Amino acid sequence: MTVTWEELGWERLAAGVGRRRLPGWDCTVGLVLGEGTALMVDAGSGLAEGARLRAQAEELADGRVTHLALTHPHFDHVFGAAALAGTEVYAAVGVDAVFAYERAELRLDAVRNGLAVADADEAVDALVPPGHLVSGEWTLDLGAGRQALLANVGPGHTAHDLAVLVPGSPEVVFCGDLVEESGEPQAGPDAVPSRWPDALDRLLSLGGEDALYVPGHGAVVDAGFVRRQRDELATRFGVS
Repeated sequence: MTVTWEELGWERLAAGVGRRRLPGWDCTVGLVLGEGTALMVDAGSGLAEGARLRAQAEELADGRVTHLALTHPHFDHVFGAAALAGTEVYAAVGVDAVFAYERAELRLDAVRNGLAVADADEAVDALVPPGHLVSGEWTLDLGAGRQALLANVGPGHTAHDLAVLVPGSPEVVFCGDLVEESGEPQAGPDAVPSRWPDALDRLLSLGGEDALYVPGHGAVVDAGFVRRQRDELATRFGVS
């Protein structure tokens, strides 16, 4: 019997496209199903969580997760990545350097935000640099006419922000933490506030007025919400 998205706690957004809001940090993970392929967007906050997500995704796909896109290098989005060994991993240019040289900072941020020390240590030790680095746009062919466009739209929330556009009806845009709905967008020490409004302009040009925009945290929003958040960030940081 085929399992449904809802039975596994996922939200179906379009045909073959869905997401799950995770407990703890209300982080979103996305899933795009192709033909004999499956793309996950982000991987959760630890190896155990990543393994659970992979198992659920593969049940929905009736096959392997073949691709993983990381929207930005914060622990709640990437610490589960090693649980998806064997997938083709994509991220914005620069994430490889973060994983190689800023592991101590990633671990400290995770522990400071409440991740158990043992879980943080395990995840940091297992981190592997992404095999595919996106500098502009990269189209993935997932089979049966299904494509996903990976777009390096940052910097903004971090210096390495990647969005995922899934064409269809409706189009779906996975925004990472460039867009947040369940709280005010977080600008940490690795944010680039002066460029953040530009990144949201690029998101809007990718998805258009009728797309569903999936924030890194919170409920799915529309173009009007993204535009309002863009204007609020421009005012907050004193940029046009």
